[in-house]
Amino acid sequence: MATQTEEDWTPAPVPATTSLAEVRAAACECTACHLYKHATQTVFGEGPSGAPIMLVGEQPGDYEDVAGKPFVGPAGKIMDQALEEAGIDRSHVYVTNAVKHFKWEPRGKRRIHKKPNSREIAACRPWLEAEVRLVKPTLLVCLGATAAQAIFGPSFRVTRERGKVLSSKFAPKVLATVHPSSLLRQPDEESRQREYKRFVLDLRAAVRAASDG
Repeated sequence: MATQTEEDWTPAPVPATTSLAEVRAAACECTACHLYKHATQTVFGEGPSGAPIMLVGEQPGDYEDVAGKPFVGPAGKIMDQALEEAGIDRSHVYVTNAVKHFKWEPRGKRRIHKKPNSREIAACRPWLEAEVRLVKPTLLVCLGATAAQAIFGPSFRVTRERGKVLSSKFAPKVLATVHPSSLLRQPDEESRQREYKRFVLDLRAAVRAASDG
């Protein structure tokens, strides 16, 4: 009997509904790619419908996989601090990821993040499109390369376009910046502080862009 290969998987159908809760429930049953087999659960987006800003990360990490909520681990704590400094109330924004299941590889007793590939991102895209369609944000903020490439395509480079207000078929305004997890990987405290300040500046630019009509 033939085994299912990655190429056999197709994007899961999103229910035709205007209810974000119904889309979230459907996403919890998603088997469009193999990642669901090794994840604890689907980690869908969180936040109010009608939020002016939507933050899009790469994928849930270990903490998020266990909790079932986006950005609750170490990177999430940095993001929350930066949002506060930028004058953004997290409860007023919608936070999600391009991929809804945790992709990982074992290293001893730990589960180490593994970057999702283009097929896995494509399988999850209908869920992200549904979130954007139902939330209707004025501005998308792409956190890191995976999120930005999910919106703009594989040739997009955050290093070139960081902090610029662009447009896409997803939303009238899109701003790309680094993923907060990159701040955790800085080699020393001076670098961390410098990059953290740049991240806050990007978020402040997002506030201005979202409020500019």
